[in-house]
Amino acid sequence: MPSSTARIATADGSRLIKRLCTHWAHKLEVEFDETSASVVFDADTTTDLAATADALEARVTAPDAAKLAQFQGVVASHLERMARGETLEISWRLDGDRS
Repeated sequence: MPSSTARIATADGSRLIKRLCTHWAHKLEVEFDETSASVVFDADTTTDLAATADALEARVTAPDAAKLAQFQGVVASHLERMARGETLEISWRLDGDRS
């Protein structure tokens, strides 16, 4: 299954994980702590998040390229909403793509 990763510069990665996962927990299967999260959108589509001191890493896995692109957009738009005023630069890179 294709997957892609975005490394997003932010000092508030843990806060973003908490806000996003609390938001999604009402409708989705979500597991999270202060530095990592796993969200299941459906049987084949997931996202994993990991916070460091200066970044948030987001990884989306989906069954095909179209669904991967769709959920990259879902994750990015929700992160931007949860950032509350912080401008996030989110650029996805296909895993295994060395370019």
